[in-house]
Amino acid sequence: MPSLPGRISRGTAAAALLIGSSACTLGAAGPAQSAPLPAPHSQVKDVSPPAPHAGFDYQIGGPYRPPAGVQVVSRDHSAPAEAGQYNICYVNAFQAQPGAEGEWGDLVLRDDDGNVVKDPEWNEALLDLRTADNRNRIAAKVGGWIDECARKGYQAIEPDNYDSFTRSQGLLSARNAQDLVKLLSGRAHGKGLAIAQKNTSELASSRADNGLDFAVAEECGEQDNCAEYTQYFGNHVIVIEYTDAGLRNACAKWGATLSVVQRDRDVTPKGDPAYVRKTC
Repeated sequence: MPSLPGRISRGTAAAALLIGSSACTLGAAGPAQSAPLPAPHSQVKDVSPPAPHAGFDYQIGGPYRPPAGVQVVSRDHSAPAEAGQYNICYVNAFQAQPGAEGEWGDLVLRDDDGNVVKDPEWNEALLDLRTADNRNRIAAKVGGWIDECARKGYQAIEPDNYDSFTRSQGLLSARNAQDLVKLLSGRAHGKGLAIAQKNTSELASSRADNGLDFAVAEECGEQDNCAEYTQYFGNHVIVIEYTDAGLRNACAKWGATLSVVQRDRDVTPKGDPAYVRKTC
């Protein structure tokens, strides 16, 4: 089983960071005030996002037979795709998995003292996105995973930790993150795969420029900010909650239009004592 990625949405904190940045003009007190884009149907021919309001299961902690009613499943890129499902392939694109930072060499982000900058919640080293050369090298490595996903029969990519710039001690910017995700969306579309925006609601208004086809939003029911995604992605939003309260709110407000699921925080496979899966 792969090391588990960071799954807690940090949209509120990231929005606050962008408010204080002179390089960005996006608002964070609520949905952006500019006119919303139409619900995205991928800008690339023959690339389609998952169907809105489809039954969804989040299996990045290990694959198992999807429960009845599930039509869309997300799994780690090391796992096989599930026959008969719309399969989303998870890749940790902006941070190194715990214990894997050595695989990234000089692409690991370091502070002025030479210390590795880590996501404190998940002990994951951030990747250094600051130069075009670094971004191209990161995209080449992640692109290998994207190619692997295509060969396995996946239909979409979920690149995690798009918001790593909010945990970078000011070393990374939102622009750095978007420049990398554009490379990843181009690679995915070139393989006939759709690509998701993972969390980072403050950048949703730029989803068309960044080539992003749908959103995967963790805890937008808990944080009551799902509208920050639907304003720009329409109903092409998958909602993942980790608490009963978050699920109740997501179901009450979005259960009739969006894919909504609650999982345990470690996203364990079915049969594990910690396994939790609930829907509206």
